[in-house]
Amino acid sequence: MPKPTKFGTFAGVYTPSVLTILGVIMYLRMGWVVGQAGLYAATTIILVAHIISITTGLSISSIATDKKIKTGGIYYILSRSLGLPMGGSIGITLFVGTALSIALYIVGFSESFLGIQAISDFLGLQPDINGIRIVGSTILILLVVIAFISTSLAIKSQFIVLGAIGLSLLSIAAGFFFGDATAVQTNFTAPADGHVSMITIFAIFFPAVTGFTAGVAMSGDLKDPKSSIPKGTLYAILTGLVVYLALAFGFAYFVNRDTLINDVNFINKIAFWSWPVIAGIWGATLSSALGGILGAPRIMQAIAKDKIMPKIFGKGYGETNEPRNALIFTFALAELGVLIGELDAIAEVVSMFYIAAYGFINLAFALESWANTDFRPSFKISRWIGIIGFIASFGVMLQLNPVAMVAAFAIMWVIYFILKRRELKSDFGDVWGSVWSSIVRTSLNKLSNKQEQEQNWSPNVLLFSGGTKNRPYMIEFGKQLVGKYGFLSNFDLVESKTDSFQIPRREQNIKDEDSLLNQGFFNRKQACSDIYSGIEQVAANYGFAGIEPNTVFLGWARNSKDPKRYIKMLKNIQKLDLNIIMMDYDNKRGFGKYNQIDVWWRGGGQNGNFSLQLVKFILQSEAWNNAHVRLIIVNPLNEMHEKIYRKAESILNNLRLEAEIKVIN
Repeated sequence: MPKPTKFGTFAGVYTPSVLTILGVIMYLRMGWVVGQAGLYAATTIILVAHIISITTGLSISSIATDKKIKTGGIYYILSRSLGLPMGGSIGITLFVGTALSIALYIVGFSESFLGIQAISDFLGLQPDINGIRIVGSTILILLVVIAFISTSLAIKSQFIVLGAIGLSLLSIAAGFFFGDATAVQTNFTAPADGHVSMITIFAIFFPAVTGFTAGVAMSGDLKDPKSSIPKGTLYAILTGLVVYLALAFGFAYFVNRDTLINDVNFINKIAFWSWPVIAGIWGATLSSALGGILGAPRIMQAIAKDKIMPKIFGKGYGETNEPRNALIFTFALAELGVLIGELDAIAEVVSMFYIAAYGFINLAFALESWANTDFRPSFKISRWIGIIGFIASFGVMLQLNPVAMVAAFAIMWVIYFILKRRELKSDFGDVWGSVWSSIVRTSLNKLSNKQEQEQNWSPNVLLFSGGTKNRPYMIEFGKQLVGKYGFLSNFDLVESKTDSFQIPRREQNIKDEDSLLNQGFFNRKQACSDIYSGIEQVAANYGFAGIEPNTVFLGWARNSKDPKRYIKMLKNIQKLDLNIIMMDYDNKRGFGKYNQIDVWWRGGGQNGNFSLQLVKFILQSEAWNNAHVRLIIVNPLNEMHEKIYRKAESILNNLRLEAEIKVIN
């Protein structure tokens, strides 16, 4: 059986990327950008736009030399780094954006095609919306048929387009020096007089640098993705940078400014030969559309294989696993865009999807290099490159169109929320575990070096409930004690008289509904020789620097088999400088109506302050938030009544706690 065709750096990555970069913007808008901005500002715009493309290209290159990138390109990278819900939300929006961008390129081609009088007369079509629909639908079907027959044929056809673009650039360069002068002039460097802002000019130019990931989408069809993706992507970006800078200088030195601003087809006039330019424009639009037709189905195929989309779109055909079902879906979306014909509003959101994806690629690289101990790329770069790319991407989104940015993120968030609710699980993991581990490590260092004070004290409780089923009321009250800010570790101690019995570490952490739904609540199971020594061992050893337990919560020992040992255990816990809470629960009355909390206070020591601190946390729970608090103090000397009352009032003010003070003489 013959092996499926795999592509190298030039055919698989460089060609589709550079053809998308050197596209419609270069032919129809680059002159206007230079005319409006002037040489210096145009050069700055080109360089700033390439900050995003270069940083993202470097981030992709680094990730590609660490992970084995399979079909799906950007989606595969993000889903394996940021997890299925986040990667899936970006992947789906990127697929829709890529499918609709096919329509944009084809509509652009159709306008140029029908704009030639001889062609429109021959076909009997006008360059209006209906003519664009007919020509666009025909071209879309032709390109889909090419991709349907063979990816190899589609990629080989791109070489012809690349040759046409190369000839058009040579013709433009020859026209600068040997063609008929549009106007003899000196070069211009300052912006033109007018009302076009630099942000608007930047927004019009920016799509020119968003095509460099076209080759990444072909990752599953490459011989060696780890080598081809870095080389092909970076070479394509650098080619685009050189070409755009060269054109900016050429236009500024050799073309009249009014021509640049007012004539979008001036390149046909200044080129030494006009036919290569026409071929280049058509080739650029068609090749960009073809790149989308090749890339979008592979994104959908990868998403479907991860069970995010229906599995019918994940099915592949033939030796090369062609995503034909996903291709038909892509065709349907693109055809919808062609039939609409007016996609300006959609195009802005589509652009936001692309830039957002680039921002998340940079974020993924920065997180991987910072937190993932297993991230060992052969192509090493500074993590600051990813951070700069992430900030630049979202800075550009905010400047270009804040409304479109909000719309794009709203759509991504809705998809993320849906995928999160489905609780998708993967075998490959993601970077977030390492990220949280790094954050915890840093936080623990800061917490352990910071001295705890009364105003920032929060309960970190060790609860010994004797099993969640035996005394559920202790679990309930324990969660109310710690509220939103503390920690509650519930221990189920298993007595064993044999020294050999131990519960494996992986089984000690019990994940149940309570621990999953309540932040700061943990269930643990541990073996011990007897309950008392087990409680002492946990109290002495459990915890970590910065978040050591400060309170032990026990049931009231009514029927203790060994009351002396129980008292000894309490004294040992006290020696550890831990607070002790003991619950005497009435099974008949329960917690009543959760409408009153009485604190009985004898006056001396720290018991009163500790009780009032706990009340503050109890009141923040949903069950007790409307409860009335009474501070009840027994007064052995009647003449001390006023003094005791004022002191209690002062303590409540310091704790910022509202309570009724009741002094019993």
